[in-house]
Amino acid sequence: MNGSPKVAIVGYPNVGKSTLLNRLAGRRDAVVHADAGVTRDRKEVPVEWNGRAFTLVDTGGVDTSDRRRMARQIRSQVEAAISEAALIILVVDGVTGIGPGDEDLAQIVRRSGRPALLVVNKIDDFSNAGSAIADFYTLGMGDPIPVSALHGAGSGDLLDLVVDRLEDQFVLAEAVTREQIRVALVGRPNAGKSSMLNRLLGEERVIVSAEPGTTRDSIDTVVELEGETLRFIDTAGLRRPGKLKEDVEYYSRVRALEAMNKANVALVVIDTTVGFTDYDLTIIDEAMKRKCACALLLNKWDIAQLDLDDLRWRLARKTTLKPPYLAVSAETGRGVRDILPLVQHLFGLYISHIPTRELNRFLQEIKTEHSPPSVRGRLLKMYYISQPGTAPPRIVIQVNDKGLLTKAYATYIENELRERFGYHGCPLVIQFKGKRKR
Repeated sequence: MNGSPKVAIVGYPNVGKSTLLNRLAGRRDAVVHADAGVTRDRKEVPVEWNGRAFTLVDTGGVDTSDRRRMARQIRSQVEAAISEAALIILVVDGVTGIGPGDEDLAQIVRRSGRPALLVVNKIDDFSNAGSAIADFYTLGMGDPIPVSALHGAGSGDLLDLVVDRLEDQFVLAEAVTREQIRVALVGRPNAGKSSMLNRLLGEERVIVSAEPGTTRDSIDTVVELEGETLRFIDTAGLRRPGKLKEDVEYYSRVRALEAMNKANVALVVIDTTVGFTDYDLTIIDEAMKRKCACALLLNKWDIAQLDLDDLRWRLARKTTLKPPYLAVSAETGRGVRDILPLVQHLFGLYISHIPTRELNRFLQEIKTEHSPPSVRGRLLKMYYISQPGTAPPRIVIQVNDKGLLTKAYATYIENELRERFGYHGCPLVIQFKGKRKR
């Protein structure tokens, strides 16, 4: 999605979409008239709220029962706006109540898989807003949001919600580009992180010593390799918290963890002369918590080798991330040329976006293969799935009640997502959203 994220305002004719756009934009950019059907084409208006810029898209009113050519063209414009939107605002009329057109539009919005807000307009008496919006829960669009576009009541709260829902889009647009991939080299002391960085760079950029703990701070090095700009962050060896002997070791650990917070990709360097330890698994877990894509570099492979079958088994049993691994040697250069393609692959997963259609096909298939659980006679229903954000990929699944979701079924869904779309080594943020209880 290029430029600022788009927010499409859709609804039945004459529910107040253009009035709402003018109110949210703080100026009269859209023509407003009492006659229905004044707006036909899409109109895009830039908006800024709390320092965040996005684009509101005003659309014509959709009446799915109207078969005239103009009505079909308006619907086509609205569908195009929905397909381009990062967020949809479905506007309904709080005075007339739910009409057949509202139900049809709600179904169209749900099928799109896009994040959406349901706004009940023309609520002039906020003291009685609860009862005025109660019936709109039946549209299956989450909590209805009362506003009065004409008088401005509730518009600030609505803008806050819009900015909150678009946060991932702002982060992606501002912070994550192909221009620079941030890679943290992490691992236990003396695993060979600095030697690995020097071998990658082809020069002695950082100090290497046989004495553990030589690297005390996180060292940033920007380099261009094969046309790709990368920022490598060499970190101090991560010791167990209980084995920190002095303040400088404590702060070295803090800096190493902060480096993973800033990184897109974490390369966990394993000393194969020592073996694959439980603390290596802990470091992988730290990378996962910090939303880094992750791979293992099995260093010193020229003088020691791991039991790869045991490694695969432990990674499968102990981590949900299931990171890939590469046998390398900083000393001889073995496998080092394969590190950059691995980083590029992981970063590609990190910023990837799966089309909504593919995700919903996946959802239908896994429901068929493994039925959702039933708790106390109530069945978990999964309505649709979408990916509203990347870096890392954020997956949202709309359900009837989050309380019916079991840990085992959530793990099943994550594992199936990783297998289907190849997300091994890439963090996934999977959220299950249900209807809030009134």
